[in-house]
Amino acid sequence: MNPIKRLAGQTAVYGLSNIVGRLLNYLLIPIYTRVFLPEEYGVVAELYAYVALFYVILTYGMGTAFFRFSNEAKDPAKVYGTALYSVLFSSLGFIILAGILSPLIAGGLGYTAHIEYIIWFIIIIALDSFTTIPFARLRQENKAFRFAIIKLSGIVLNIGLNLFFILYCPYVLNHHAGSALASFIRSIYNPGMGVGYIFSINLFTSLFTLILLAPELKGLKYGFDKLLWKKMMIYALPLLVMGLSGSINESFDRILLKHLLPEKATAMAQLGIYAACYKISILMTLFVQTFGFAAEPFFFGESKKKDARETYARVMDYFVIVCLFIFLGVMVYIEFVKRYVGVNFYSGLKIVPILLLANMFLGMFYNLSIWYKITNKTIYGAYISLAGAAITLLANFIMIPFLGYLGSAWATFICYLSILILSWWLGRKYYPVPYKVARILFYSGVAIALYFLNIYIKEISGLHYFINGTLILFLFLLIVGSVEIYKNPMLKKTILAKLQ
Repeated sequence: MNPIKRLAGQTAVYGLSNIVGRLLNYLLIPIYTRVFLPEEYGVVAELYAYVALFYVILTYGMGTAFFRFSNEAKDPAKVYGTALYSVLFSSLGFIILAGILSPLIAGGLGYTAHIEYIIWFIIIIALDSFTTIPFARLRQENKAFRFAIIKLSGIVLNIGLNLFFILYCPYVLNHHAGSALASFIRSIYNPGMGVGYIFSINLFTSLFTLILLAPELKGLKYGFDKLLWKKMMIYALPLLVMGLSGSINESFDRILLKHLLPEKATAMAQLGIYAACYKISILMTLFVQTFGFAAEPFFFGESKKKDARETYARVMDYFVIVCLFIFLGVMVYIEFVKRYVGVNFYSGLKIVPILLLANMFLGMFYNLSIWYKITNKTIYGAYISLAGAAITLLANFIMIPFLGYLGSAWATFICYLSILILSWWLGRKYYPVPYKVARILFYSGVAIALYFLNIYIKEISGLHYFINGTLILFLFLLIVGSVEIYKNPMLKKTILAKLQ
């Protein structure tokens, strides 16, 4: 089977759990941003930023190490058992240590009145970190359907509980206060809990997911190989540094905003606005993450083939085309897309185009990262990510006091573009891949030009945004399709044959 078609098929299956699942979660954003005030949603944004950071620490690159060593091991089961035990012990250790320190952590973050938030998140981080390895096992065995079912089951449960406690319970109490149903609701629902329901529901669904993965936990019977574990850790630790740096790039802005915004009285509200509008740009991230689920095992599987580098280059072309289409799709229909957040959050829409392009750069970086993973030069990945983290921190510290959360958006853009260029430059030396740089730059220029053209047309034509947007997207596809047909004789020949 054509490897590109196989990758596309796997991406589609993983997309069922990732894109569809996250889009279902994404539908909670209109609820959160209408039920909760910006400063309340700021609490959600801040605490989940810490979750992203500690998740990387507790998985410490072991998922990728599992893929790498399973691909070459005579006994893949032993690799799985070793990885599973490793993350199990580290997760249990985290629960014990962080649980003891939870009062200090709550005080340091300003949540002394809600120490239960900290305890819940300690358990959530540990559970989600541990289940990373069973999910990696499913991906490695190409059990995409089971992977999707488990992911979706947890997501559906999470959404159902959110709808029940955040919408249905208040509705019953407000409109049917004297009913028997309202009496039952009062026995299980606390109106003063607020955003705490988001966190407690997350904890419940993490436990539910662990139960569904019980068959995969039988991998513990394969035992723990100390010598193998040391080799895996040597491979994984640079990935930990890279992942930690990447987490700083992706989420540390939401941690810094609270402390660096000049208006302290409105800092949490500004954080909430930034985080909510970031969710609009996450449509790009959804595709990038879904692609990544299928791409990593695919890239390793293709690495031994003679035409592997040409395949990687073709994948990059198609990836960029899809990302630019998403960028244009969101921006030309922004008048519709913005309705997914409450009116109180509209002031943050100016960050959306910046973050869409930034996340495209991140996805391109993930494509490029195969060179240091295949050549066992993961230390370079760590160096690149450290450079990105330094850029992120420096840019945020400089720009937030002057530009507010817009400075965080530009810091993300600058960081991802920088690590993309750095990885491409180093990759040319250690594992050259014939990426079509000129064509990628051309497509990017076309998309940006069409974005500004759409703004101009809307201002002078008075046409409905849907008509303008559709014309812009059609023009983009026409230009890209024409170039692809012209540059690819085989594609041209196939199309002409079908037309005849």
